[in-house]
Amino acid sequence: MSDPKKYELRGVSASKSEVHQAIKGLDKGLFPLAFCKVLPDIAGNNDGFANVMHADTAGTKTSLAYMYWKETGDISVWEGIAQDAIVMNLDDMACIGITNGILLSSTIGRNKNLISGEVIKVLIQSTGDFCKMLAKHDVDINLAGGETADVGDIVRTVDVGFTAFARCPKSELIINDIKPGNVIVGFASYGQSTYEQSYNSGMGSNGLTSARHDIFDNSYASAYPDTFDSNTPSEVIYTGSRKLTEKISIGDDQFTLGKLVLSPTRTFLPLLKAIFADGKKDISGIIHNTGGAHTKVKKFANGCRIVKDNLLAIPPLFEIIREESGTSYEEMFQVFNMGTRLEIYTTPARAEKMISVSKKYKIDAQVIGRVEAAEQTSVEVHHAGEVYSY
Repeated sequence: MSDPKKYELRGVSASKSEVHQAIKGLDKGLFPLAFCKVLPDIAGNNDGFANVMHADTAGTKTSLAYMYWKETGDISVWEGIAQDAIVMNLDDMACIGITNGILLSSTIGRNKNLISGEVIKVLIQSTGDFCKMLAKHDVDINLAGGETADVGDIVRTVDVGFTAFARCPKSELIINDIKPGNVIVGFASYGQSTYEQSYNSGMGSNGLTSARHDIFDNSYASAYPDTFDSNTPSEVIYTGSRKLTEKISIGDDQFTLGKLVLSPTRTFLPLLKAIFADGKKDISGIIHNTGGAHTKVKKFANGCRIVKDNLLAIPPLFEIIREESGTSYEEMFQVFNMGTRLEIYTTPARAEKMISVSKKYKIDAQVIGRVEAAEQTSVEVHHAGEVYSY
């Protein structure tokens, strides 16, 4: 069965083509190539300022967290879920230069019969803890509360989302102007940065429906029927061979496979804050490789060929996903960040400075490619002697 067919049967889309078609005619804001939609200022109608509002969730990662919690009793996995949903907002906003003065509000919908008050407490407290960590790196986040609703008729386990808002000077924004001559600095989603408590597999919050069903054993289907849509055909439910508690060795350490897949989405905010301190004028664009993964840049690079021919190493988890699913590398690079979740398009001289800053945070970084002139926008990913064109 082809991968696109599996995605369709599971009720998800690797390309989000229907969503993109639905929003095709919508206004793209003040700067159409900005990574986030930029709106006119509503607080005083000051032409020198702009507003940005962003909303996102942890997606179906919550289903895996529920399963792991019930299987092991480890409630700490919910701390990572709060971080996942926050980072999917804040790091997108950081791609246009916003790292301060952010209002953050949560929306949590739960099935009260399955998700206890203790879980809700962990989600809310860990939100505060994560924002306190960011404050130590001079990232200013203001918690505005939120809504927690018992909606078991709609939500099978729990849905965790956030909405973020910022008002900022237009002069501080980074609007994508990716152009020939730029080099691409890639920053790793894996490893352990100076501000993380443990090893991060690099998983992020994209492709989780595919990953958990492709990796984990079918016995979980009967044990945890609330972790998937009952309308989904049985032949695509938990089709892998692995167990949640299977031990995976990485370096000198061992981790359960479930915890690896549940690694909290790494935030790059402390690193970006430090990079921005050196100025923004040499930054032609920043791309957060979330939905669409390595092809995401196509939406923001008109008339360019993006060549990625020196990618960072692919961490072990993505190889496990590929082996269990039988998915081609060509498809993997469209769905998963494959170890590189942030890209900055800049000058060769500035690239070296960024890499040096990244090392201080113990985040692997290197020049992963370049931008060439082209009549039609495209992306090339080079891997193991193959070239994948998108």
